[in-house]
Amino acid sequence: MATAVTVIAALGISGCASSRKPLTTGSIPKMNKPVDSMNGPELTRAADSIGQSYERNPKDRDIGLSYANVLMMSGRNAQALAVMQQVAIAHPNDREALAALGKAQAAAGQLEKALGTIGRAQRPDRPDWRLYSAEGAVLDQLGRSSEARSRYRMALEMQPNDPSVLSNLGMSYVLSGDLKSAESNLRQAAQQPGADSRVRQNLALVIGLQGRFQEAEQIAVQELDPQQAAANLQYLRGMLSQQNSWKQLASEGKTKKSG
Repeated sequence: MATAVTVIAALGISGCASSRKPLTTGSIPKMNKPVDSMNGPELTRAADSIGQSYERNPKDRDIGLSYANVLMMSGRNAQALAVMQQVAIAHPNDREALAALGKAQAAAGQLEKALGTIGRAQRPDRPDWRLYSAEGAVLDQLGRSSEARSRYRMALEMQPNDPSVLSNLGMSYVLSGDLKSAESNLRQAAQQPGADSRVRQNLALVIGLQGRFQEAEQIAVQELDPQQAAANLQYLRGMLSQQNSWKQLASEGKTKKSG
């Protein structure tokens, strides 16, 4: 279960903030490429650079959001949560800050808190599809996949064919052992203009879980430089090496569904 949850956390919650308008504060250091396409050393340099800006102005909303995002992409989830807690204190009524706090809480394993934070950020009179998707990702991690999929569908009603939501929905089906439905949604996600490498990585994983390893590897290395392609292949092979864990997860999901 931990392996599957890691995949959903990496992609699902991130859709909440990454699809929003770009951060525009002039004091944020300019980056040459999107954070989600950076390798390890690049993420380290970005975190150091933005961290210096954050240290000078820890109450700046956009710097805090950018810094927390880079930290989470680097796996520094506890530090990202601490940053977002400070941002949320400074901007208690900011929906995007609350959403990013929920994302950080989920990444740090505080799932129930994340659900509550995302709920506070949502407004019934003016709902945000990104928050529905983020809520779904947390519900999936809590094992409440049926509720999660209802949130993804609500998000898709407001934002049809969004790749991050479709990918979340696909990975939700993985948790129930329905790999055919998972592949269908992930293929649809990968075909959308805004799909990033994480969507293709999840599609490659689902195809590999069905035994089509050559096809999975071809998808995993698409549109990446050699270093990133090698890292993706290493990730994919590592995930597929846990095939028995995934099979057990699928079996448990089917048992729960039939019950």
